[in-house]
Amino acid sequence: MSLKSTAMNITAPVIPAHWQIRAVHRFLKIKNTLFKGPYVPTFIESPLPEVDTLAIEDIDVSSPFLFRQKKWQSYFKRLRDECPVHYQKNSPFGPFWSITRYDDIVFVDKHHDLFSAEPIITLGRTPEGLEIETFIAMDPPKHDEQRKAVQNVVAPKNLKEMEGLIRQRTREVLDELPIGQPFDWVKTVSIELTARMLATLLDFPYELRHKLVYWSDVSTASPETTGGRVDSDEIFAAAADAGKHFVKLWHDKAAQKAAGQEAGFDLISLMQANEETKDMVKRPMEFMGNLTLLIVGGNDTTRNSMTGGVLALNQFPDEFTKLKENPALIPNMVSEIIRWQTPLAYMRRIAKQDVELNGQTIRKGDKVVMWYASGNRDERKIDNPDVFMIDRKGARNHLSFGFGVHRCMGNRLAELQLRILWEELLQRFDNIEVLNEPECVQSNFVRGYSKMMVKLTARKNDKPDKVSP
Repeated sequence: MSLKSTAMNITAPVIPAHWQIRAVHRFLKIKNTLFKGPYVPTFIESPLPEVDTLAIEDIDVSSPFLFRQKKWQSYFKRLRDECPVHYQKNSPFGPFWSITRYDDIVFVDKHHDLFSAEPIITLGRTPEGLEIETFIAMDPPKHDEQRKAVQNVVAPKNLKEMEGLIRQRTREVLDELPIGQPFDWVKTVSIELTARMLATLLDFPYELRHKLVYWSDVSTASPETTGGRVDSDEIFAAAADAGKHFVKLWHDKAAQKAAGQEAGFDLISLMQANEETKDMVKRPMEFMGNLTLLIVGGNDTTRNSMTGGVLALNQFPDEFTKLKENPALIPNMVSEIIRWQTPLAYMRRIAKQDVELNGQTIRKGDKVVMWYASGNRDERKIDNPDVFMIDRKGARNHLSFGFGVHRCMGNRLAELQLRILWEELLQRFDNIEVLNEPECVQSNFVRGYSKMMVKLTARKNDKPDKVSP
């Protein structure tokens, strides 16, 4: 634990977290005016070179424009074919190893005894002053203790109880969509549905739900972390705002519990009911870190897969025809969407000792990046991986949720949301036409969309059939 985190924990009972975050921000602005602060890379977009013009050692897949410029498939294919464990020594994020084949990624992901998730799971570092602590970036046993505190929110029993509410809110959004008129699918459907689900998981004020999506977006968009475009002023402002609302929500829940009200199954109530996390609000950086992790996990995977699935069916229209003829393929298609999209491109680890992998020696302390986006397109493991097939055999065997102790806690919830969305879409619309190329976010971590214009065609002479919750 850092000296700053210790100090914040000591003062947490008397100085609210959002005041502390603002104070840290002011202090750092003064300090970095007087003294040179830590290096923050600057990214100005220009066309990336074709990969076959580069020497193998010069290939750098850390560029935040790689996915946006659609160069990622050729870059990763060359690494998979020629240098599947690849060392880049001069990236803006420092030196790192890229693991690009499916089987090698599984090996790294499953061996937490050899590769540490601490202190962060992105290529770069957290902005100075916001070094939050999250269980996804912890090793056992602390990881296991904190994950256990909240994993019941997505237990099968709770998912079954949530299904009716998810379906109701999905119907409310879809029933308001314009027919035959262009609109932004990302804003109107993907973001709206994600915001509603996050508010449900946290029992967060429903009228403020879009704050959750905004906080999630900002937390993963700094230049030094993922090559994003959000500056430190905006990140600190968002962190302070989130801290203020989350701490209030925590204390409101505690007061309800003290008054004898039955505890709910939202994430904060579950934390308060667990011995390891019941006092987490007194550890501000850990408290903020884990709530940030949970909203990022609930935001990016589902939201960008909601958009990616529509895009995939436009690029492979025969699959959309197949889907309409056989809606029973929806659950399998959901897994194929998550593979094809791979909403989070990678996870980072640090080698705990020297490790030999695929002919290369990774040294203790080296940064190791598991490129899920590459492994999900590995021809050695997946037939025709660049083709979107809704009836693909073994579709659930993708890498997008990770493996081992860090496997995505909310994978079943993400699948449930996407399944319900497509069940309800097929009841209403004969076609969802993508009108132009979607706009992609600037990031080497999030494979996401900022805008995608679409136009809907309603089912002919038919009203939506009601699917039972």
